[in-house]
Amino acid sequence: MIEFRQGGRRRLDRVLDAAFLADLGTCPMDDVRARRDDAAQEETDLSYLRRLLHARMDIVRFEQRRRAAPHGEDAPSDGVELRSATSPSLVDELPRILADNALGPSAGRGRHHTVQPSRAESHRRHVEALLADTGLSDVATLSDDDLTAAATAYADEERAVSEFRGRVQQVMDACNDELGRRYRDGSASVDDLLRREMQ
Repeated sequence: MIEFRQGGRRRLDRVLDAAFLADLGTCPMDDVRARRDDAAQEETDLSYLRRLLHARMDIVRFEQRRRAAPHGEDAPSDGVELRSATSPSLVDELPRILADNALGPSAGRGRHHTVQPSRAESHRRHVEALLADTGLSDVATLSDDDLTAAATAYADEERAVSEFRGRVQQVMDACNDELGRRYRDGSASVDDLLRREMQ
């Protein structure tokens, strides 16, 4: 499970360390921007990991709903319109599931980010390592107990990732607030910022 390691060398560990914000009010402007950018990149990576987990959770839940539906009747769809009078197969629904968890730039809490995940392959391996999830390629072959175990593992990990993502977003907010403060009180110049962006 994803975790914070005090004193660790990963970006997540650095961003969530108390020292990351300790001197924010006095450090150079470039350092504030660099820290904000580090936090933004980590938020994007955590959002990517979260979407990977959501896709797997949706696959497992779809199969659980399909099994729970009476034979010949529509499977519960959480508001998603089914395409036929019988329970759809995972093959039918997989494009929708993947589309719902599209892996584009991260956005959340009113933010718009243009950075892309920096550790996509690492996150994919992390999710696969949660359990032997190769069976998800044909969830119909999994036992009910295996499906329940998969749903629990993915949900637990998603809660942990969401918690860390929220904490990283708080760090981003602190950095953005400090940048805004400096522009408001005149200790930083908007003209300097515009010149930097034009270089």
